[in-house]
Amino acid sequence: MFPHSAAPWGRGSNRSNSLYPRPPLPPLPPGTYNNQGRPTIDNFHGFGLARLPPYQWKSPPSTSTVVPQRASQVTGRKRQLDEQSQPTVKRQRLDLPSHPAAFPDSVQAVPPPRHPDPAVPASSKSFPDSFDSHPSSPFHPHPPSPVVPSSSTSLQAYAKDKLSDQMVKLFEACQQQTSDLERKELCRFQLQEDIRRVFAVATLYLTGSSMNGLGCRSSDADLCLVIKGHKRVDAIHVLSQLQQLFRSLSYVEKTQLIRAKVPILRFRKKGSDLEFDLNVNNTVGIRNTFLLRSYANADLRIRPLILVIKKWARHNQINDASKGTLSSYTLVLMVLHYLQTLKDPVLPSLQKDFPDCFDPYLDLDEVPDRATRVPPYLSKNQSSLGELLLGFLKYYATEFRWEKQVISVREARSLPKADFQEWRHKYICIEEPFERNNVARAVHEQVKFDAINDQFFESWRILQRSKDLNSILPVRMTINKESFHR
Repeated sequence: MFPHSAAPWGRGSNRSNSLYPRPPLPPLPPGTYNNQGRPTIDNFHGFGLARLPPYQWKSPPSTSTVVPQRASQVTGRKRQLDEQSQPTVKRQRLDLPSHPAAFPDSVQAVPPPRHPDPAVPASSKSFPDSFDSHPSSPFHPHPPSPVVPSSSTSLQAYAKDKLSDQMVKLFEACQQQTSDLERKELCRFQLQEDIRRVFAVATLYLTGSSMNGLGCRSSDADLCLVIKGHKRVDAIHVLSQLQQLFRSLSYVEKTQLIRAKVPILRFRKKGSDLEFDLNVNNTVGIRNTFLLRSYANADLRIRPLILVIKKWARHNQINDASKGTLSSYTLVLMVLHYLQTLKDPVLPSLQKDFPDCFDPYLDLDEVPDRATRVPPYLSKNQSSLGELLLGFLKYYATEFRWEKQVISVREARSLPKADFQEWRHKYICIEEPFERNNVARAVHEQVKFDAINDQFFESWRILQRSKDLNSILPVRMTINKESFHR
């Protein structure tokens, strides 16, 4: 829709400056990709919020680059706590900006533009901007990108009503800041150095909401330990060894080995509330981090809308996969699907339009660079944030048919449940974009499914009447809670 993450300034290009500004570019037609090489825009121009720098993945100078070619499975998370000990921090290296976090603006616009498919049924985003992930690279401020001369270059264009304005204010107060990301990255780097004393060919990657731009200040950090040259690793054995190691580290505390389908080691940075979840060789998490990051960059409204919806779901107790409700990843895919299937889509299918950028068998070292080739999307849809929130609640409360349909962000449409024989008796079916399994399988009880349905309907009914976010989510209390965490 808007050049939220237009093509970056490449090497050798001349940045505009106050003396010799670039001339304004002609407006682009809606419903296309911005692949004309426009300057990037500050995602939050007008709110004093800067983007994160463009992500750069630099492979460590060590050993082999044998990476599992097939993404390992990501699955539901019924967790069983094994032991308590101490937590660590996770994340990839980054080159961080000097302003509060937002994230990547710059993307290389190479592929041809594609118009949204008008046949899509009526309705009704991987690491934050860019980071320099080289182990030894210092943090350098990244200069803000020039603002595109466009009709709408800030969230203010979508916040003309009370509800939308409340959403922007909540987003501004709760979104992850550069200092938060920097803390996680510093801990990730320190952990990687210590882990390599045990696993010399291991690389620790920061993934999830902290890196895809959809996190808030209180978000924990997801880490993926890739042990190169080992396609099959006993995750429990590796995590048990790490748990022993972490007990000897002065900056880690409260470790727990959680024996889920995807086992994790949970720990905390000592003296803080910064919590980490570390998995082994679950590389699909790296791939979907960059996919979601690309969606988050596609339009200015994506990040605030998703943050508000996650806060709403958490407040209303339907955002906890360990208790049989919706995971945050599931909620994000639900939002993206809704935005893809509007009469005038806000988002396309990036996997269909840019298959080479999101190939599930792409070498991990190439994943971040390929994602930067996706230009921002220019949508005809000019709905406000409040209108999109109301539409999202209405869509899942009254229009989407859970008993007959499967959500597919990969296809940008719903698929018939009859095509998924193994999912016929599942309450909620949402396809994982790479592995194509059901990410909502945690919802396996009728009572939990009914509670989710009821909450969507009741919140839509209340918000439609009040047009006040406080009627479904206490804004001030949510902001205060976020501030308390950090």
